[in-house]
Amino acid sequence: MDAEVIVIGAGIVGAACAYELSQRGRRVLVIDDGPGGATHAGMGHLVVMDDNPAELALSSASLAVWRQWLARMDSSCGYSHCGTLWIAADAEEMQAAADKQTRLQAAGIACALLDAKALAQLEPALRKGLAGALQVGDDGVVYAPNAARWLLAQGGQSSGHTQGISVLHTQVSTIEDGWVCLSDGSKRSAPDIVLAAGLRAKTLCPDIPLQAKKGHLAISARYPGKVRHQLVELGYVKSAHQSSGTSVAFNVQPRPTGQLLIGSSRQFDNTDSAIEPVILARMLRRANDYLPCLGDMHIIRTWAGFRAATPDGLPLIGPHPHQSGLWLALGHEGLGVTTATATAQLIASGICASACSLGGSAYLPSRLMQSA
Repeated sequence: MDAEVIVIGAGIVGAACAYELSQRGRRVLVIDDGPGGATHAGMGHLVVMDDNPAELALSSASLAVWRQWLARMDSSCGYSHCGTLWIAADAEEMQAAADKQTRLQAAGIACALLDAKALAQLEPALRKGLAGALQVGDDGVVYAPNAARWLLAQGGQSSGHTQGISVLHTQVSTIEDGWVCLSDGSKRSAPDIVLAAGLRAKTLCPDIPLQAKKGHLAISARYPGKVRHQLVELGYVKSAHQSSGTSVAFNVQPRPTGQLLIGSSRQFDNTDSAIEPVILARMLRRANDYLPCLGDMHIIRTWAGFRAATPDGLPLIGPHPHQSGLWLALGHEGLGVTTATATAQLIASGICASACSLGGSAYLPSRLMQSA
């Protein structure tokens, strides 16, 4: 054996799985072909989402683990405990905010409704006339590429284990019965293999039900203090759950650098990484509508990335239904950074045959993949 567990993919989900397994004494080999995927392209928002009970359970459990891990991470991981403001534009969205508050509070998540005046005091750069917001104070942001690197670098050393993590930068060509075949013709073996390679996983397992959702992002020059919270319109949820077409929504994140990271857009089954000016312009107009000061700011970079989504909106976490020893950690769409930690605990608990406080049945790949 080359390792006790091979993890394919060194993004935040793969790194979290490798870290958690190493914490449990496993010798882990991570294989990654280098180009940054969704981890490098995304916003790094650590957010409780409540579109359904399974999503709420996974995201809230994940944030609890993130708080433990972040206490040990260094400043390069760019963590900011900024909280989230879910912005209500009108009375109808204010009712949606109240409904969201009820769901979150029932799950033990601290949050508060803000009227128009309180919102304006917290974020005076927002346009006038907004109805209010729901404030979720324990959300935050992290610079996911550096967090992933930190997790891989730490290995199992922080818990006293000497097995740790090794990383091999190469491309996987096939997976077959406990063997990972590499592009140079060599092979690596392990009794358990974790596939956490995002959309690239479909080239290794074509039966995995993943769909690409393209998104554009833009980042500004430094404007310290202009925005203090992650700002998301309540209409973002409707945008995120569309199953076809193109949509945009207001989503602005204050980075610890003083820059503003601006999203978001969604396009389906589009894997062309080129910037599309029409979509980018729509997204920026939407952001400027909520945050008029953006019109006077300098945008220094724009890019596009791809979310890996499943048909039912929940990730695939657990054993492949008809490939023994193959575990899937895929399909997190826009919540990969948030839910990487609880995903890692579910995968590690499955491999190590140990109990996990979070029930994993809602995320099992078998729900969407026909068993042999």
